[in-house]
Amino acid sequence: MKNSSQITGLPIISISDGQQVGKVKTLVINPEKGSVDFLTIEHEDWQVSVKAIPFKKVVGIGEYAVTVESDNAVIDLNEIPIANQLVNKKIKIISTKVMTRKGELIGEAIEYYIDDETGNILGMEMKSGSNEEALPSEYVLTYGKDILIVKEDAADGFLNDISLLDPQNKQLKENEAFITDMALEEESDIETLKERQIELLNGKKVTADIWGQNGTVLIPNGTLLTRAIIEQAQTEGPNVVVELSMNVEA
Repeated sequence: MKNSSQITGLPIISISDGQQVGKVKTLVINPEKGSVDFLTIEHEDWQVSVKAIPFKKVVGIGEYAVTVESDNAVIDLNEIPIANQLVNKKIKIISTKVMTRKGELIGEAIEYYIDDETGNILGMEMKSGSNEEALPSEYVLTYGKDILIVKEDAADGFLNDISLLDPQNKQLKENEAFITDMALEEESDIETLKERQIELLNGKKVTADIWGQNGTVLIPNGTLLTRAIIEQAQTEGPNVVVELSMNVEA
């Protein structure tokens, strides 16, 4: 996952000859697909025509450069009508007002994030009141030049952690939460079982010496069981509790 600022200005390097093709000037957004389809190129020798690289031709986007197989990936936008149309739409997202489909203004986009493998827009960072929130792209209905239209329940989708826009990070967090919930549930089940044991044994008289794990008598014969004594047996382990339950008066 990369934001637009991390990509803009990066050198574009041809893998085949190690030459710099130019620098990333702008990201061209396809509003219908919700993706970055082209990267326009800044090059001192190309002042007249606008050159670009289709995002599908990008091999990788690193911290220091964007790589392509060769300079054959470069196209002239004037020769590709669809690409030229996208550039002329001037969809930029950043500094665009965010409004619900019913006309409620909920903030302003200050950055957006894309999947650096596919170019798909993952979401945006926006300023809502005095807060900065992350909004997943699934809540966006329309990427417009002046306004971004979002679902009415978009505010319910706000994330306080930008990294959660990345599907991999989101899945990792969900897995961690699931494991935590399972552990808590298991812990809760154990506590319920222990309480049930205390209810069954409390107030009963022991009919034989109960031995602890260290080989000494833990509960002498004739002891009247209390919660504290039963809890002590529970700390010794399930085997001791079983033996205790088998040696009490009915």
